Amino acid sequence: MALKRFPIGVQDFARIREDGMYYVDKTDLVYKLTHTDPYYFLSRPRRFGKSLLVSTLQCYFEGRKELFAGLAMEKLETEWKKYPVIRLDMSIVKYSDKDSLANSLNKILEPQEKRFAVTPEPDNHTWGVRMSRIIEAAHEQTGSQVVVLVDEYDAPMLDTFGMESFEDIRVQVRSFYSPLKALGGILRFVLLTGISKFSQLSIFSELNNLNVITMDDEYAAICGITKEEVLTQMQPEIQALADKNGLTYDGACEALKRQYDGYHFSKNSPDVFNPFSLINALSKRELANYWFATGTPTILTRLMRKYKVDPTPFDTGFEATQDMFDAPTETAKNPIPMLYQSGYLTIKNFDGFAYKIGFPNEEVRLGFLKALMPYYAMDDVVDNDIFMLRFTKALREGKIDDAMTHIRAFMSGIPYNAERKDENHYKTVLFLIFKLCTPYVVRTEECSAAGRADAVVETADAVYVFEFKLDSSATVDDALKQIDDKGYLIPYSATMTKDGSPKKLFKIGATFDAEKRTVGEWKVVEG
Repeated sequence: MALKRFPIGVQDFARIREDGMYYVDKTDLVYKLTHTDPYYFLSRPRRFGKSLLVSTLQCYFEGRKELFAGLAMEKLETEWKKYPVIRLDMSIVKYSDKDSLANSLNKILEPQEKRFAVTPEPDNHTWGVRMSRIIEAAHEQTGSQVVVLVDEYDAPMLDTFGMESFEDIRVQVRSFYSPLKALGGILRFVLLTGISKFSQLSIFSELNNLNVITMDDEYAAICGITKEEVLTQMQPEIQALADKNGLTYDGACEALKRQYDGYHFSKNSPDVFNPFSLINALSKRELANYWFATGTPTILTRLMRKYKVDPTPFDTGFEATQDMFDAPTETAKNPIPMLYQSGYLTIKNFDGFAYKIGFPNEEVRLGFLKALMPYYAMDDVVDNDIFMLRFTKALREGKIDDAMTHIRAFMSGIPYNAERKDENHYKTVLFLIFKLCTPYVVRTEECSAAGRADAVVETADAVYVFEFKLDSSATVDDALKQIDDKGYLIPYSATMTKDGSPKKLFKIGATFDAEKRTVGEWKVVEG
């Protein structure tokens, strides 16, 4: 059976359909969307299919019936009325200040002005007036209501968030979107997509009929690929991935789920896979960090520097009200809203009263933690990576003294910074070190049935339990005693190697040298 042609990097609905590429049919939701309310806002993380949704809507409103053959829309739509569609992609350029914004908006508006023969304004910076004249011209020339689709509406604010130019950008963008309320009578449908929710814009403060569907159960799967869609439509591709990587079919399903699944966008959301990573993995037949490898957004870096981020609760998950993670970006007092809206955190559960928020999957977990490492340790990413390779190689080879020596050298090389010299900073560095081991060893974890060890690392033939004492009065023996008293090794006493023999168990107790700001003494004791 021929394997599917996945649309890697293709977000054009017409091209996907005309070239016979694979398309997850979301047109039943598109039909419902277009026959319920006229104004919508949808937030989803980057590379999650927002542009493809916008392209699908464009083709639908342009009446391109032939593109929907065989899809749910073919049976749902009977009229196929054509409308003038104004599609604006705000992500095509980068924004840094008022001048770059002006250049960008000109590039976005000028093709629409030429299309509808609109004479440019003497002052090219009257964004609201120019938008109004384009919409009015489209209505007058066609005699139909107008459809406006804005992709990544928030790109100008995201590019400048935390910068001096942000307020100027916000004011200009507010003017740009203002006609969407004033011309409501001639607009058939309006959709704005983006990552974040900036409340101080006309679309949120003035469009009181704007339907925000970001957390609606009925539209939770409108972007992305659900677990059901993966398991029912992609069996040959999953089997091909399994065959190439020496996995069973069930093992490949579990690996894909662990790596790319886990997104939930509402209280009762189905499991949603990251579509960009999933189709790349199935197309290349290789499990890798595709989404995070496309580049860490600059706003994430700014958030790390603005807030003292403790990654521990993100890793284990934490309770939150909706206001804590769905708040407007510019009024947020912590990074959680932006981290949620941009896809680094997701809803793990809703118990009827509170949400549980955490990392959606391993790709995001490891990518996010790796992005934090330069902030807490070395600015040079290469130095961090070289250390991790040396440290995990020593662990895999059972050379614990070498591994601890690598940690000592690495931590002592962290540049001294008065803001970072507290105990919590070094705890975070140790947390990141052991969490970033995961791609190179069998697993890492912290929890045991009787309590929490600082770190547990399992390799192919051994299990290592680490306890670090950062209190200057504590000793190595205190650390080892805690491992025994708390029974940290007990859960691993029956752990076996592939050949069925028991894995060796090791306790590692270590102290912290506050003066040198690194690991001090340590002792390794077998099980």
